[in-house]
Formats: sequence, structure tokens, C-alpha cells
Amino acid sequence: MIVIIMGVSGCGKSTLGTLLSEKLGWPLYEGDDFHPPENIDKMARGEALTDQDRFPWLHKLHQATVKARRSSSDAIVVCSALKRLYRLILLHGRQALTSSSCTEREALPPSLPGVYFLFLNGDYELIHQRMVARSGHYMRADMLQSQFSALEPPGAEERVLTVDIRKDIGDIVTEVVNLLSLRAPP
Repeated sequence: MIVIIMGVSGCGKSTLGTLLSEKLGWPLYEGDDFHPPENIDKMARGEALTDQDRFPWLHKLHQATVKARRSSSDAIVVCSALKRLYRLILLHGRQALTSSSCTEREALPPSLPGVYFLFLNGDYELIHQRMVARSGHYMRADMLQSQFSALEPPGAEERVLTVDIRKDIGDIVTEVVNLLSLRAPP
């Protein structure tokens, strides 16, 4: 099983990914590690990434996901995956981009077998407070609104588990492990 932890910057993706990786013994693919230096520099300057900035990054994460699926490995992938198109790229790679129309993209299968999205859902105020309090991250708190503006919450057809981030992180880990055990393929 591959679990792609998604949500806006500051919602706790990396923290949850690390804890789940430790608890489950699954490898962690941290999306921030797949960004080219140009993307990191751009975000550090307070500039939002464009789709063109994100597509190569998403494709690298798609390749990591496919590699894990082909080896029958379980894995955690951390990626904001804000838009439906981004999630389709994570699942289908360049095929999602080469479909000439939105209708063709809609016709793509909704998910790779055994791949689930875990959407960390929270409100702007809570996440903004968290971002202001953290240090050492290139994503600035004043860019959070651009993340919320870009966010297209996933629909049920995308095989998504939604988690409320207001809970204690230990409770979230327990909830996710329980949800994954219910959804795990035979």
C-alpha cells in the first residue's frame, strides 16, 4: 500500500509521515526532498510555484510511487498534491499531462491499485499559527493563502481518507493506522 499524505504547507504532513513511517516500518518519500533547488529558492523568496514549476517535481514523486508499487513495497509519500491534476500526475505520470483535454484526464482511472490519499484537513488560522511558530523551513507563513487558493479538496472517487488536524498527533497516528488496516487490500 502507498499512502500519499497531502494538504497545504504547515498542516503536519512531514511530522505525520515521519511518525507513520516509524510506526509502520514503511519507507518515507518526503516531497520536499524531490524539489529542485530552483523551486526551493523561489519559495524562500516568497514566490508561489507555478504549475510548470511543480510538474517535474510531481513526476519525480510519481516515479518513486511506481517504483515502490512495482517492488510490492509499502510506502509513505509526503506531497501537498493541492490540485486534482497534481494528484493525477502522482498516479499516472506524464499521461495526465498529455491528455489533451480535461475530459480525457477525467477518463483516467481514479487511482493505482493500493494507492490512497490521506488529506490533512485544517483551517487557515490554525495552520498559519503553526507556520509562524516553526523555524528552519523555506516555506514562509505569508505564502499560506496561495496554498489555500490552489487547494482543490479531493473527492471520494480519489480514494481519500480525511483527517482533522485539530487532534493530538498521537491520536492522529492511531486513527490513521486503524483506517489503513480497514482499507488494506487482502
